Amino acid sequence: MTSIVACGDVGACRADCSSIFSGSRSAFAAADLCFAQLETTISTRGSKAPNARLAMRAPEAFAATLHEVGIDVVSFASNHCLDFGYEAFSDTLRHLGAAGVRVCGAAANLAAARQPIFCELASHRVALIAASSILPEGYAAQANKAGCAPMRALSLYEPTEPDQPGTPPRVHTFAHRDDLCALTEALRRAHAAADLVLVSLHWGIHMVPFVLADYQREVAHAVIDAGADAVLGHHPHILKAIELYRGKPIYYSLGNFAIEQPHVWDPTILRTDSFRNLVSLNPEWDLSKRYTLPENTRATGLAKLLIEKGASLECRFCPAWVDDDSAPQMLHAGDPRFGTVCDFLERSTRAVGLATRFERDGDELVLS
Repeated sequence: MTSIVACGDVGACRADCSSIFSGSRSAFAAADLCFAQLETTISTRGSKAPNARLAMRAPEAFAATLHEVGIDVVSFASNHCLDFGYEAFSDTLRHLGAAGVRVCGAAANLAAARQPIFCELASHRVALIAASSILPEGYAAQANKAGCAPMRALSLYEPTEPDQPGTPPRVHTFAHRDDLCALTEALRRAHAAADLVLVSLHWGIHMVPFVLADYQREVAHAVIDAGADAVLGHHPHILKAIELYRGKPIYYSLGNFAIEQPHVWDPTILRTDSFRNLVSLNPEWDLSKRYTLPENTRATGLAKLLIEKGASLECRFCPAWVDDDSAPQMLHAGDPRFGTVCDFLERSTRAVGLATRFERDGDELVLS
């Protein structure tokens, strides 16, 4: 049986980068393939991009740390890939390559960024494709420009009561046709060449509990229709719903995993208007605590996929909890926090009208 695990955002900025994985590395070691969303550049070069809200960069040692703890593949498709310009972008790809960590979703040009990568396991060939819907100006790759693979979305604001000025509108979002076409075409090619295809999407509404944007379900269903076996979502920094569509899992947001708190990357961020606006999105935010992020962002975990040759996919979730030092701890079923994570995941799923069931099996949840 092949075991694949995937987590949300990772990024360390500390003297001992491996300490942020102290409570989770054993879970990686037990899997045949481990995936993470790299939320930071890995470089000491470059200048902060003018439109980077929170510019993040990890020391070079973080690349080796990822390999050491057992992470095989990362997506670098995100709204942080060009935070420190093209020098830091290329450094990140170089350091990861030197450390033996594969990268998807970001490259020196658009064609390369959209290409799947293939991992040869003992009994399965796995393809991974990544793209981002969260795109500061200039972060998307182009034909002759480095960046990440885009999966853009368009917003429509519909007045609910046109004769009542100031009434909040309904917000509708739609997938960018060309980007979705390019993504599904890449998926079809990957599906023909691999036993299993995983799609990583950096998308959604950050910090707001429960809510999904319209385009997320549109894109998720389209990629599974095109041959994807699982969708691994991230960016909102908070755990969100899990859907089973045609028997394939859509993890809409795996939340934060092993990533520093905002003020560690930039101590001045707490005084900015953009950060104050972010704080307003989640009522659980309490900046007076040691763990400054909202309490509900502590709930996290690993997506887990079990595959037998010629058999159907078994989808699981392994609950974890982010401690004050930003290091996630894998949870045993007897830990009260295990129930807290399960409850939050179930509420997030029911809040958007999904009927996924979560059955406890030891320290894991089986999805059905």
